[in-house]
Amino acid sequence: MDKFKKDFPILMSRDVVYLDSGATSQKPASVIDAINNYYNNHNSNPHRGAYSLSIEATKAYEDGRAKVAKFINSPSASQIIFTKNASEALNIIAYSYGLDNLKENDEVVLSIMEHHSNLVPWQYVTKKTKSNLKYMYINDNYEITDEEIEEKITNKTKIVGITHVSNVLGTINNVKKVIDIAHKNGAVVVLDVSQSIPHMKVDVQDLDADFIAFSGHKMFAPLGIGVLYGKKELLDNMTPFLMGGDMIEYVYEQETTFAPLPNKFEAGTQNVGGVVGLSAAIDYIESIGYDNIEKHEKELVKYAKEKLEKLEYVKLYMTKNKENHSAVISFNIKGVHPHDVASILDSQNVCVRSGNHCAQPLMRYLGIDSTCRASFCIYNTKEDVDKLVLAIEKAYKMFEKYIVK
Repeated sequence: MDKFKKDFPILMSRDVVYLDSGATSQKPASVIDAINNYYNNHNSNPHRGAYSLSIEATKAYEDGRAKVAKFINSPSASQIIFTKNASEALNIIAYSYGLDNLKENDEVVLSIMEHHSNLVPWQYVTKKTKSNLKYMYINDNYEITDEEIEEKITNKTKIVGITHVSNVLGTINNVKKVIDIAHKNGAVVVLDVSQSIPHMKVDVQDLDADFIAFSGHKMFAPLGIGVLYGKKELLDNMTPFLMGGDMIEYVYEQETTFAPLPNKFEAGTQNVGGVVGLSAAIDYIESIGYDNIEKHEKELVKYAKEKLEKLEYVKLYMTKNKENHSAVISFNIKGVHPHDVASILDSQNVCVRSGNHCAQPLMRYLGIDSTCRASFCIYNTKEDVDKLVLAIEKAYKMFEKYIVK
């Protein structure tokens, strides 16, 4: 799999071990070339012109929508709404669905693992609607048990929000169980697949989630393009969140009627270059195949876990169930602040994330402020892991005499 690193220009031009793909992935040359080709040869405003350039831009944009629909097995391309990222998609759901459908004393249930973008909007919405916000908590193995799911999701629950894969812990949540229990109680499920879709197949019909959100930039696409999928009957009945050009049908001085799906949720000029890049990213993923991606990443994470477990001064935050874990390893050097660790690792050209990873409630529940996070991708190798371990050893030696034991 070393050959895949050659597909990524930045990894060829910079001497770095890039282990922050959970924040944003690097981009293969095929994606960069597709974006350049669009701007060099086809750039125009979509849906607005009767001239050839505009028609070409519209085709590129709508072909991208069809490709995303096929990629996640959406029943219709009209159920694919382009956003700038998963955060915007999740806010659309909260504002356009949550505000209109929650009543006093209804309940919204989230996992304690949620990224702030699938948590903070629900705090706002529940306060506005006088509904209640509840959480499903994790056990000592960093997993949500079936008992916790069944206890927290009740007939009072109207909305359940859950991440498919934790961006901090790498835990793969049992979302099919969550969706099944939620639907039996008449609730809709908002599924954040931002951390899963770069690593595993996401089939919206198989999952049966009501809403799904993800960002393109974590799956080899450029920054600034995201996707909201929703069941048609839900999207049809939702009020648009953003209003302006291209999402309208007729505008009068006092009244406006809205365009049908998907246009009613896509106000203003859209990021066609981003959609072109997302299309190319999907082509890249499909050229490798999810089976190959999963096989490579599981071997890599297993190798990294075995190496890191030998360092007695390193604390790992990950489930012991290897089949229930994705491509993320959070860790700390005991007694050393994660920012200091990350800075030393950077001096060794090893890039990891440090901080709370936009998951402060989870950190607080774990009794810590922050962690270092190594998140792996198809372009990483065992040699990268070896360099990570050597850099951690160097960091520990630098701080060893200052650590209170």
